[in-house]
Parts: sequence; structure tokens; C-alpha cells
Amino acid sequence: MDEYEFAKEKYEKVFELLEEHHRWFSEALTLIASENVPSEAVKEAIITDFMSRYAEGWPGDRVYAGCKYIDQVELTAIELGKKLFEAEHVDVRPIAGVTANLSVYTAFTEPGDTIVSLAIPNGGHITYGKKELGGTAGAVRGLNVENFPFDPEEMNIDVDKTKTMIEKLKSAGKKPKMVVFGGSLFLFPHPIKDLAPYLKSEGIFIMYDGAHVLGLIAGGEFQQPLKEGADVMTGSTHKTLPGPQGGVIASFEIYAEKLKNAVFPSNVSNHHLHHVAGKAIAFAEMLAFGKQYAKDVIRNAQKLAEALAEKGFKVLGEKHGYTKSHQVVIDVWDFGGGGVVEKELEEANIIVNRNLIPGDIKSGRHFKNPGGIRMGVQEITRLGMGPSEMEEIAELLYRVIVKKEDKAEIKKRIKELKTQFPKVKYAFESKRDAYEYIKIRLK
Repeated sequence: MDEYEFAKEKYEKVFELLEEHHRWFSEALTLIASENVPSEAVKEAIITDFMSRYAEGWPGDRVYAGCKYIDQVELTAIELGKKLFEAEHVDVRPIAGVTANLSVYTAFTEPGDTIVSLAIPNGGHITYGKKELGGTAGAVRGLNVENFPFDPEEMNIDVDKTKTMIEKLKSAGKKPKMVVFGGSLFLFPHPIKDLAPYLKSEGIFIMYDGAHVLGLIAGGEFQQPLKEGADVMTGSTHKTLPGPQGGVIASFEIYAEKLKNAVFPSNVSNHHLHHVAGKAIAFAEMLAFGKQYAKDVIRNAQKLAEALAEKGFKVLGEKHGYTKSHQVVIDVWDFGGGGVVEKELEEANIIVNRNLIPGDIKSGRHFKNPGGIRMGVQEITRLGMGPSEMEEIAELLYRVIVKKEDKAEIKKRIKELKTQFPKVKYAFESKRDAYEYIKIRLK
């Protein structure tokens, strides 16, 4: 086989795999808590010529020419973001939640400073992890990371113990420069209001990572970090907020210049302009439809959690009604662990992810087969599913995890269920199927 034939074969193979993925997800229950399905309008925005262009810098102060329309789109995204998040300053240039977080560290910390964040088994994200774990805060920015005291019964940060810990760190000469609220296992609003007066009296900067719950914040149904005392909020634009993959920073004008300079040139060069256009469209959709969407997401998550608990599953967060976000987390150690259950569910076309849960590390469990699985209902809610579908999904999970029923029968039922919900809701246009493969090549 010569080089042309080899290249053409692989070229065709990639398109075959892309189409197969679309088919698979059109017939699967997509319950990954960090994903969503964008509207056809968002998809249109991200396949424009913007994908090929450069616009380093801030609108009106670019390093490159040719940005006349790019600037206008970015300024529109900023205007929409300010209204959506009730913020004085918004930056849509971060290309991921990781770069948004790293930009905040760059602006407000120095290597060797101490920060406080959640440990990963308690819901923390690797971007505010310790150096020995490869965490962005420790390994990239060189920060000393301490962990919030966490109450597993409350599934939340312990306020009093946090104050005590910070006093001890002060006495040891390691007073925190910053605290990071937020997480990737995130069932309940964090106690910003309870801790902000104390933290501000100590001169400690307050960051909030809203990556997972950004769409719920935009819809006014989770918490409002900037109003509750956070100095800056970061987020991902593709989880509960159903836009293209990327990041965003929202803050106050007093911090604007520091943040702008920390994004570019420190952490972002060209900032994926087609995704900025997609963010603008997603922000507009959330302004128009986000309040109802956020309410429906939380209602569905609570219904799914309740239905799973009724079937005997150990659903985390029972004390406070299991969840007030898009997430539902269950302890599946008795069924082989999260890695085993994740694989079994995938074979039945139910897509979830294994997740470390409180107590896993002390029990000697590893992220490859932790104690829990984490699910999010934001994507299936966006397709129009409601409480009755949550009950059926709980039954399907029970049939796979507990009863070990024939996976072919489960897949058949899921395919039937998905045909009833083919299109994206909470959007200005919805003519194409949600997982339709859109072909541009002419042949």
C-alpha cells in the first residue's frame, strides 16, 4: 500500500468512526455529568471560518489584523456573559476550565503560596490538586494545597473546622492566599456566605469554580457566588451550560486588568474564536431559556436520586434530599466498584463515569475502580425528558447493576426511549436531531 492509499484509508476510517459515534449516542442514555448536547445553532457557529483565524489580545487591541467581525462577536459574548452571570467583568477567551483556573492562580497567587480546596475524593477537581497528584495548582503553578475539612454526611465543607484549620495554618506561617470553592462532585451549594466574612477579614482571596454548575447558576437555581462573596468565578461552557467546550471567567471591574493579563499572554495565545462564537450563542440561549432549564435539571436529578434510593441504592447526600444540582452519586462498592459498574452500564448503552467518593482513599480504593459512579441529568433534560423518564432510568440502572439482566434487552428499550426525544429543547431553533451527523463533504 502506497502513502496515498494508506492516507485515504485512514481518512475514510475517521469519518466512519465519527458517524458510528453519532449513531451510538443517539441510542444511548448519556449521563456523564460533565457533558451536554449543544444546539444546532451552537454547532453552526463553531464550524465557521472563525476556526481558522487568530486574534490574540483583547477586542480592539489585537496582535493580528482581520478581526473586525471577530471583535464584534467577542464583545457580544462578553455583553451576554455579564448579563447572564450578573458580573462586571467577563472573559470568554479561556479555552477550557483548566486555563480559566490557571489564569486566576496566575493573577492572584505566587509559587509557594498556600491555597485551600476540596480533596479529590470529596469532590475536588484536579485543577486545584496537590503537586504529588499532578494537580494544576501544585504541579503547574507551584502552590501548596491544603484541603477543606469535609463532612460526608452533609456532603459539604465544614465551616467551623475550616476556620480552625486556617487559624492553625496562620500559626504555622502558612496563611492561605486563596480558597477555592466548587468541585467536580458537587451536590449542594458551598457555604460561601458562611465563610466569606471571615475569609475577607483575613485578606484571603475567594475563587469559585463553577465548571459543573454554571448553567444552574445562570438559570438562578443553584447559588450566586459573586453575590455571596466570591471575588471571581470560573467555569466550563459545556457542562450544565450547554455550549462548546471552553472556559469563562466572571468577576468585578477591580480585578479586570489583572485577569485579562493573566489570560493573555500568560495562559492563552489564540483563543479558539469559533468557540467564542459558540459561547455567545449558548449564552443567548441561556438568557432566553435558562431559568426553566435549570429548574427542570434539578427536578430531574432529585427524582432520579429518589427513585434509585427506593430501589435500595446507596445514594449520597440523603440528609439533604440527595442533590440540589444536576448530579446524582451512588456508592456501588457492593456491586464490584465504580470501574466495574461503569463498564457494565456502557455495555448496555448507559454512559456514566466512575468516581472517587468520600472514604475511598482511606479504604485503599483507586480511581480506576473507586466506590462510586457519578451521573448528570443535564443532557437528557435538554432532550426533554422529565420525572417519569427518571423513574424508568432508575429501573434500567437497577436491571443492569443489581439484576444483571440481558444487556441486549436493555439496549433495545433505551433505543425505543431515545426515539421519543430526538431533538434539543431550550433553544431558539430545533429542527435537526440532537445527535444527527451533519455532513459537509459533497459526494
